[in-house]
Order: sequence, then C-alpha cells, then structure tokens
Amino acid sequence: MNTMSMEDQETLIEKDPSLYNEDLAPLQKEKRNWNWLNYTTVWMGMVHNIVAYETAGSLLGLGMSVWQALATVITANIILIIAMWLNSAAGAKYGIPFPVLIRASFGYKGAQLPIIIRAFVAIFWFAVQAYLGSKAVGAVLGALIPGWNSLSSVHFLGLGLNDALAVGLFWILHAWVISHGMERVKFFELWAGPLVIVLGLALVIWSISVSNGLGPLFDEPSQLTGGAFWAAFGISVTGLIGTWATLILNIPDFTRFARSQKDQVLGQAIGLPGTAIIFSIMSIITTSGTIIAFGRPIWDPVELLQQFGNPFVLFLGAFALLIATLSVNVAANVVSPAYDLVNLFPQKLNFVKAGMISIVVALFFAPWLWYNNSATIFNVLGAIGGALGPVAGIMIADYYLVARGKYDLASFYKKDGLYAYKNGWNVKALIALGIGLIASFIGLIIPVLKELYTYSWFLGNGFGLISYIFLMKSERVSEANLENVETTV
Repeated sequence: MNTMSMEDQETLIEKDPSLYNEDLAPLQKEKRNWNWLNYTTVWMGMVHNIVAYETAGSLLGLGMSVWQALATVITANIILIIAMWLNSAAGAKYGIPFPVLIRASFGYKGAQLPIIIRAFVAIFWFAVQAYLGSKAVGAVLGALIPGWNSLSSVHFLGLGLNDALAVGLFWILHAWVISHGMERVKFFELWAGPLVIVLGLALVIWSISVSNGLGPLFDEPSQLTGGAFWAAFGISVTGLIGTWATLILNIPDFTRFARSQKDQVLGQAIGLPGTAIIFSIMSIITTSGTIIAFGRPIWDPVELLQQFGNPFVLFLGAFALLIATLSVNVAANVVSPAYDLVNLFPQKLNFVKAGMISIVVALFFAPWLWYNNSATIFNVLGAIGGALGPVAGIMIADYYLVARGKYDLASFYKKDGLYAYKNGWNVKALIALGIGLIASFIGLIIPVLKELYTYSWFLGNGFGLISYIFLMKSERVSEANLENVETTV
C-alpha cells in the first residue's frame, strides 16, 4: 500500500488546480481529531430545530396514536443511522468531502449534477427553516409592539404584512451572520441546543400536568387502523428520512474529520437516533397534551407558546426557537450550498457571495404558501427523499460493491485517473440515477401506481443501487489490482 507524501500532494495541486484546493484536499491524520463526543454534540445541535419538532408532532395530526407515532419515529431513525453509517465510512477513511467522493461514481464533471441537486435541496430546507423561524420573530414582535398583529389585514406576497416583515427581518439576520463568517454561528450553537431542550422539557412537564399524568396521553386512541395506518406509516417514515436526505449524502463532509471509524460510528449512533428519538418523544407527548388541553393537535411550537397568553413565556420560548433555528439553518443549509456553488464557479464566487445567492434563491420557494398542514409536510419530504435516494444508493454501491472499499485517492484530483471515465462523465451512473428517479416518482407519473410514491426514498435508493451495480459490472477493479490503486494520507 502506497503512502502519498506532501510532495505528491503539491504535484496534484500543480497538475489539476480545477479539481484540488484547500477545501477539497484530503485531511492529514493530525487534522482528523473529532472524537465520538464531537459527533454526538453535532447531531444534538442538528436535531433541535422547529422542523424536527413539527415533523414528529404532525404525526398525531395525521391521526396516529402516541404509540404509533413513536414506532414510526424509531423505525425511520434506525434506517437513517444505517444509511448514514454506510455513507460515512469513505469520508472517515480518506478524509475527503462529498463533492470529491461523488467523483468516483459520476466522474469529475458528472459529479456536478448530484452536487447541484443537493445544493437545490439544501436551499429549499433553508427556506423552510427560515420561514418557521420568522414565526418566532413575529411572535416576539407581536408581544413587544402594540398593534403589530393588526398589520395582518394588509397582504403582501401571500402573507400578512406583519408576517412578511418578520420573514424579511429573519432573512436579513441570516445575511448578517453569513457576512461575518461562521464564528458567530459557533457562538450560537454553544447554548442554542440546550436552550431548546429546556424549552422542550418545560412543555413536556406542562403536557403531563394538564393530562394528569402520562396515562391519558398514551391512551388517546388512533384514528388510523389497518391499511389506512400502514399507508400513513409508509409516507411518514419516508418523510422523516427525507428530513435528513441531504445529510445522508454529505455526511462525509463531517466524518472526514473523524479520529477513527469507531468514533464516527459511536458518536452518530448516540447523536442521531438517540437524541432525535428523545426530541421526537418530547414533541409527540407535548402535541398529545394539546389535544387534551385545546381539543386539537398543535404541532407548531410558536402557536402553542401563544396559547399560554403569557408574554414572558412567549418571549423566552420564541427567542430560544429563533436562536436555534438561526444556528442550525446557517450551519446545515447555507454552508453546504455555498461551497457547492463555489465548487461550480470558483473564479467568480467566494463563500459570502455564494451564501447570499443561496438565501435569495430560497425566497422563491415561498414555504408560507404550502407548509401549514401535516399532509403537505410529508408529501414534500417524500419528494426530497425521492430525489436524493438514488444518489445515496449509487454512492453506497460504488464504494462497497464496485470499488470494494478501496479508492485511488490520487485519481480524485486527476483528469486522466481512474475516475475520469469519458471526458469526466460516467454515463452509466447518470443512467442509474435516471432509473432511480423514475422509480422514486413513478407513483406521480402513473396514477394507478400512486401508492408506490409512499416509498419514494426506498424505491429510488434501491433501483439506483441495483442498476448501478448491474451497469458497472464490467468496470469492477480486479482483486489483483486493488492493493496497487489505493493510496492514503
């Protein structure tokens, strides 16, 4: 097994600067210092957000009982962590990010297509998170400014004027953070996550109090039985996976910093299913309590805070949600598309310019026009999962079944290496992607097959994986050459 020296890396920079820079370079061992606790805390910060809370709570809005909702959340998170682990290994082994790893399966030019898809979805998520965070801004301003809520009688772009101003202010706040770099985001993340947990625990205590114990919460009957439940279960699991579909792809951006495979595996196991399930349980119990207290499920935390009629509770809770949304949104949904856009236009864009473009484009998704019911949430999440599922399947198939766990590190940065294919395009990967996308959305294309759309992520992932393996059968690296092509740093 060869070892790439510093001189070799310098040669790569001189040879193909369009494929190699400081952000895309493989990390050296001494810089891979994230332990299991780092991954646990990163995931804790990621799952403590309004979308995660509302997605779990809205399961009750679909008619599920508490037990059914918990089973749905646990199932989705088990599938998620398996997918995360599978796509994490290569990043941890070679110290390279998603935009580089994807070159192995799509070619250095073909890789731009899934990168663009991922950037598009990340910008979409930014729009959703920013809109939900703006509701917290509006709630705070409504409590502080007399007559603020009366502005709702004036409409602007489908919003009341007060809501439109709140959206604009929160977007500007994101721009301010982006323009000053990630240091401020790191500062927010130190205390935003714990603040949201405190708020969540307070709501759980309130829910148990109004229900006179946990018993009534878990005794609320389901409105879904038989086939109706399984249909809702399928689309909900797919939707919950869709919540993190982008992270399944770009998890190597994080695991490239891993001190060892054990650290990233253990840390993610604790942080993703562990923290996510606990946070979802808090949401489900609280939403169940709102059914008892108010006669209907309220999964929107800002609306719930407003029900208490206490300005101090509203201000503290909304402030916690605002800060948490800001920190998570910039870190998860701006950094990714910003670097993707820089990767596409390295001569014209830097991080700040690309970040600003991302948040401007996000406005055109107008989530305030469609986000306000539980069925829509899961349909949208299903579409996201369906779009990204085939890419995840292709990446997993390429690493484990085509490359057999061994990549030629140097070829990632060469236009004449193993991953150059034909002029930088692996047509077979593009065909597999097309097959996966058709499988994902066949339920929308052919009405008689509409039930299949319930499982869009699974179909896209499975068909993308299988078709890629079949198409790449002749491209497999022989056992005799495996040891010769792999290089590490």
